[in-house]
Amino acid sequence: MNDLSIYFTPLDLDDLEFQDEQMGRFLTCNYGDFPEIKPNSIAIFTVPEYRGSVSEISIQKKSAFRQELRKLSKSKNWKNNIYDLGTISPGNELKDTCFAISNVVSELIKNRVVPILIGGSQDLIVSAYDAYEKLEQLVNICSIDHRLDLGAPEVQVDSDSYLTSIMLKRPCYLFNHANIGLQIPHAQPKELKLIESLYFDICRLGEFNADFKRAEPHLRNADIINIDFNSIKASEVFSHGANPNGFQAQQMCQVARYAGISDKVNFLGIFNYVDYNQISDKIMAEVLWYFIDGYQSRWGDFPMGSKSDYYKFTVELEIGNHSIIFYKSHKSDRWWMEVPYPPKKGSRYERHHLVPCNKEDYDQAMENEMPDLWWKTYQKLT
Repeated sequence: MNDLSIYFTPLDLDDLEFQDEQMGRFLTCNYGDFPEIKPNSIAIFTVPEYRGSVSEISIQKKSAFRQELRKLSKSKNWKNNIYDLGTISPGNELKDTCFAISNVVSELIKNRVVPILIGGSQDLIVSAYDAYEKLEQLVNICSIDHRLDLGAPEVQVDSDSYLTSIMLKRPCYLFNHANIGLQIPHAQPKELKLIESLYFDICRLGEFNADFKRAEPHLRNADIINIDFNSIKASEVFSHGANPNGFQAQQMCQVARYAGISDKVNFLGIFNYVDYNQISDKIMAEVLWYFIDGYQSRWGDFPMGSKSDYYKFTVELEIGNHSIIFYKSHKSDRWWMEVPYPPKKGSRYERHHLVPCNKEDYDQAMENEMPDLWWKTYQKLT
């Protein structure tokens, strides 16, 4: 692995004593002696860069969530290493910060390390996307956000318009974008129409509250998890700057754990985080804990290669003469469906034609109805 220490400012935490089973004894931290990062691990770092924010934010550099995280108990089944690399300090210009993020993220992913970036304004997700562009890898982004963050093409990229910037990049490596938690009052009709025309996915906050299973396949299908901390409602984080409606703290922890369990997810970004108070610090620490716990509990059952560990179901639809193949894992009871794509596309779409789904999609096909998820994926593949 290339030397990443040049990008980081070491940690400067108060001396705290930890018990044997607490996270403080388990994390390997950069206190000036940059750690040797091993593959199949997690690397946490902060980026207090807010120049892309559309609102005024008082930058605080305490990162007190780190102390709260270190107080939490380590689960007994955790075997993979966890690193805290410190802070990427804002550069002279915003582009300097973005350059550092992109290099760090691409190097970590290339070496099978899952980066967790604590931001900073949400436009920094573009820098993470640029890391995948360097690796020439098609990606799926799942955003946990109360809005779609689309903007006019001519507008300079900021925290409320980053998605348009990603979609306009050429070549484009974005295969799919899913939003979980959208609140319709924050979405313009033209934005919803655009998302629909691109066959992207939306799971509104009301749908999530009614049935979490509607959101789980989107998390399992993502490479990049992009969380807006402001999507947690204000009464949970005791902040006047957050939204009155949104996710409850335990729901965000649920999202984080299922994201961690996903075999495809290899980047987590949590943005628009400010040290409001001790409650918000504790929530951030617990969200991180649940993602780490999910990562440490991965089943490794994404159905690539041999399908001997799966139940296979083939459903013949009368409409369109389509055959839909479903797979159900022996290990986790999770479902996927296979969507065909033209052979001339080669291996470019190999990771995207097996789509995470729910049993409800199989039941729908058994009723001779085309699952919406199958149709939207087919349109993108062809």
